[in-house]
Amino acid sequence: MRCASARSEIVATTGSEHVHELVADFASLSGVRHCARQVERRISVLHVLVNNAGVYMRQRQLTPDGLEMTFGVNHIAPFLLTALLMPLLVQASRARIVTVSSVAHTRARLDFDNLQAERSFDPYQAYALSKLGNVLFSLELAERLRGNSVSSNTLHPGVIETKLLHEGFPGSTGESVERGAARLVSLASSPALEGVSGQYFVDSLPREPSPLARDRTLRARFWSASAALAGAEPHR
Repeated sequence: MRCASARSEIVATTGSEHVHELVADFASLSGVRHCARQVERRISVLHVLVNNAGVYMRQRQLTPDGLEMTFGVNHIAPFLLTALLMPLLVQASRARIVTVSSVAHTRARLDFDNLQAERSFDPYQAYALSKLGNVLFSLELAERLRGNSVSSNTLHPGVIETKLLHEGFPGSTGESVERGAARLVSLASSPALEGVSGQYFVDSLPREPSPLARDRTLRARFWSASAALAGAEPHR
């Protein structure tokens, strides 16, 4: 019902009937693959991919694939989806991949022996690690797409009034969803950002990400670990 309602609103606003609704389970790698197949059946070219799905788990839970839920949904799912949809993205003359991260990535601790919280679980650290994963992925993807027509950028959209904010940070208040969405849409569509890639944006301006995110050796190692967990990796 919510998807149908959103579709009706978009159609009424834009006047275009070319709006598809699709429900995907990002807690399951098979669900991500099913989503990609559905997209491939409906379109032959993809101009923009926005990786925005996210969760904040208060207790350690595992996905059906054995991944820690926060890491699996927030990082591995978009990593895999991007890999699967890359053939459609390269068909566009200029395609953009936008991955939504958070300022929380600057507080993440990266332990390759504890990516799934096997040794210890802290809700905030699990979330921060997944957001660091988003930045590492986005910047490394930009490097691997260098010379290609597909760009990859990431952003902190602001502290936004979402269910995730209230789940993870009870009592917190933030900016409107519309304000956060506007920053995302700008990064996905602004003519001024044509060809810009490998950047981390805060309040619609490029900023330096955390020192961990700027470590190329670490990014490559994290990419390899992610590809092994996802069972695929993006190729141009």
